[in-house]
Parts: sequence; C-alpha cells; structure tokens
Amino acid sequence: MTSASSTRPLADVYASSLSLLTDLYQLTMAYGYWKQGLQDREAVFHLYFRRPPFEGGYAVCAGLAYVADWLETLHFTEEDLAYLGSLRGSKGAVLFEPGFLEYLRQLKFTCDVDAIAEGTVVFANEPLIRVKGPLLQAQLLETALLTLVNFQTLIATKAARIREAAGPSDQILEFGLRRAQGIDGGLSASRAAYLGGADGTSNVLAGQKFGIPVRGTHAHSWVMSFEDEEAAFAAYADAFPDDSVFLVDTYDTLEGVRHAIAVARRMREQGHELAGIRLDSGDLAYLSREARALLNEAGFPNTRIVASNDLDENLITSLKLQGAQIDTWGIGTKLVTAYDQPALGGVYKLAALRKADDSDWEFTIKLSEQLAKTSIPGILQVRRFVSEKGQPRADMLYNTAAPLPDKLEIIDPQDITRRRAVRANSDYRELLEPIFRAGQRVCELPTLEEIRQYAQREVHSLDPSIRRFLNPHTYPVGLEASLHHFRTDLILEKRPLRPA
Repeated sequence: MTSASSTRPLADVYASSLSLLTDLYQLTMAYGYWKQGLQDREAVFHLYFRRPPFEGGYAVCAGLAYVADWLETLHFTEEDLAYLGSLRGSKGAVLFEPGFLEYLRQLKFTCDVDAIAEGTVVFANEPLIRVKGPLLQAQLLETALLTLVNFQTLIATKAARIREAAGPSDQILEFGLRRAQGIDGGLSASRAAYLGGADGTSNVLAGQKFGIPVRGTHAHSWVMSFEDEEAAFAAYADAFPDDSVFLVDTYDTLEGVRHAIAVARRMREQGHELAGIRLDSGDLAYLSREARALLNEAGFPNTRIVASNDLDENLITSLKLQGAQIDTWGIGTKLVTAYDQPALGGVYKLAALRKADDSDWEFTIKLSEQLAKTSIPGILQVRRFVSEKGQPRADMLYNTAAPLPDKLEIIDPQDITRRRAVRANSDYRELLEPIFRAGQRVCELPTLEEIRQYAQREVHSLDPSIRRFLNPHTYPVGLEASLHHFRTDLILEKRPLRPA
C-alpha cells in the first residue's frame, strides 16, 4: 500500500523501468554523440513554453515531483537494453552497436538540475527547468521532462482559472477520470487539478496515491435501477445517511428536487441531513435558482447544489452572471483534457556547450523566421522583482555565466522599445532552485498540499488584470539588457546576409 504523502509518484504506479519513456531520436542522437566522442561534453538545456495556455496571462508550473522521481530512477535495465539491441535499421543492421548498449548499461546520471518550484506562476520563455551536464545525458532527458511538465502545467493552470471563476468559497470537484487520456492521463490530471485549486476528485486511485480528498454522488443508473426516483433516493440515503447527494435530473429535474426534499425530511427525522443535490443537464442557471427556492422553502437552506455537465471557467462565469445558485462545481472533460487547448507546447533547447578545450562556454542559439521561436543563449536564471508586499512586478532573464551590470534594465525580446529600468534597491527572488547536483537530489520537495496552498497564494499575488480571461494584461518579462544585446549579436552572426 502506498502512503498518501509518497514522494515516488511514478515508481509507485509503474513498477518497471521508465528509462525508455523517450522518443527514438533522443537515443539515436545519444548514439551519435557517443560515436563522435562527444558524450561527456558539458551542455546546458532549458525547458520552457512560448506562450501561456488558454490565451491567458500566466501558467502554474507543475510536474516537478514526477521529474525528480524519474531522474532518481533513471537507469537502463537488461530488459531495456535487450529491446534496444533488437532494433534494426532500414537495411536490417542493428541500430545500436553492442559497445553503446554497454555504455548505457553503465550510465550513471550526473547532471545538475535547477527548476522553478511547483505552484509558481510562470510566463512565456522562462526556463522552468535548467539542465547542465554531459551532453548525452542532458539530451536523453528531453522527451520525458517535456511530457511530465507540459501536461501537468496545463491542467494546473486550467484548474487555477476555474478557481478564479468559481471564487474562493465554492467547492470545485474534479470528475474527469472517465474522459481522461488513459491511466496516467487521469492520475496526472487529478494531481495537477488539485494542485491548481480543485478541492477533491472522483479518482479513487489518485486519492490513494496523492492524498487528495475523494468525492462522488451516484449515476443516473442508480435511479433507473429502482421502481421510482424517491425509492432510489431513500435507498441511497439508507446507505449514506450523512453523505448523500442526490442526482435529480433523471426524469424531471424539479420533480426530482421535490422527491429529494421528501426523502430529506425523513432523513432529518432520523437525525441526518441531506448533503446536496446534483444538476447534470438543462438550463443550470434557471434550474439551480428554482431548486434553491424549493430547498429554502422546505427548510433546507444548507443543502448544497452541485452542478456538472461540461463546465469550464467560461461557463461558470456566465452562470454566475445569470445568478445561478450553485455552490459546488463538478468539472470533468474540459478540465482533465484541457479541452480548449490540449497541449502546452513546451520546448527543450540547447543554450550552451563547453568549448573543446574546456576553457569557457560557447553559447548556442536556434534561429527561426519567427522571433518568438528564436531561443535564448546562456545559462539562464529568472529573477522576479517583487513589491514590498511580495507582489510580482517584473521578471528578468539573465545569463549566470556573465557578470551583471550595476544598473539593470529589462528589454522585452518581442518589442525592444518596451524597456524597464530596475531600481537599485528592488526586492527580488531567484526562481530556479537547485534540485540535483552531480546527479544527486539536494532538496526535499514539499507535499502536494503545501504546493496547492503555495499555488493559490501565487495566483492571487498577480494583479487581476493578468488573471482575467479575456485579453489579459501582459506581465512584464524580458531579457537583462546585456543578454539582449548578446543575443542580437549572435543572431546576426549566425544568420547569413541575403542578397536583395
């Protein structure tokens, strides 16, 4: 049995090796580095996304616990190596020669890894993870780190937006397992949704693995299994006298509410209270108002009204504006699948290579016809400047391998006319923190509950203009001026001069 506070979220679910959780081209590149004798050349990679999801103003960083667990278990088993040895190229020859497989057998993870803490609000182009170490190892991490961070960051952000719409007092329950993308999609979504602001989940395995409160009602099939609706409610109340939430829309919603009230009166006579009713179809604004009136008139003002049925932050906002009397929101498909943006689009880019003589760094850049896709060279850190009350004011990316000038200036890489001078006495915090040094974990990660509370503080620290759903204000993120100028020079150096 797994402890609810487990720090091994992957190994506890998947007993076998996950070292092959990668794309083939990571292994073919690793093989090529090994063939060229480049496997130990020191390299720096950054993981980041290019724009916040859902056309919003921010994201909530998530997935680091999975990353740390995967890195700690990174090794190639005999079963892994046997499979790799069985792969063949287009001419039928083995894809990887035995010497490379022996290299993988002996491989020990020795990279330094720095990351932004889970629950932190983050923005476009900021490194969520920085990896420094042998080129072959750092390359092999790309796919796994992206799949572990991209999805959970996406879902945590969606949950934070739903929390914004619902407000601080309403309950949010994640009900999406049946619509999730497989086992790990369901587990990862439940964890990330709770991290981002949900209060509970219907996913019992997630409750066991992560200590998330589990909640649920019953399905329409329960009502349909009995002679009539009132009998179904009475039977459910008999099974759960203090935890009954009746689904009232199987036949006629308002008549279902009246049947729920009739059973609730008998429950009260026996010393129990009806916890709630659930609406799963129809005009939720109208039906919730009518249901609330019926419940209040009957003397049940504390009976909660739960709503489900393809809800998201936009529909919740609309229902609130219509005066819906709903205090618990069951969110399924549109949360666990990130329905309106099913991928974050995070990337993992090489930013620096140690020179052949080990004397210094050679900074690298990936160019594109689109400036937004041009990478940022250097060994980057993110410095967040904050107000006296700790509210974020601006983020500055800078190269830790170069000295900072006395006077700091932040330049927006997408619009160089947008510049911001930094006061000499400004408070700040560095966001990338050490997680691994020479392959060994050097920090204790917080519990999921601690991360959840931190994430809520982080989101609420943002100005409401950044949190709004429609045309959010752009939070200031830019390059330290000398890094901006160096990047510009490197772009000009690498890009050929085209004839007119």
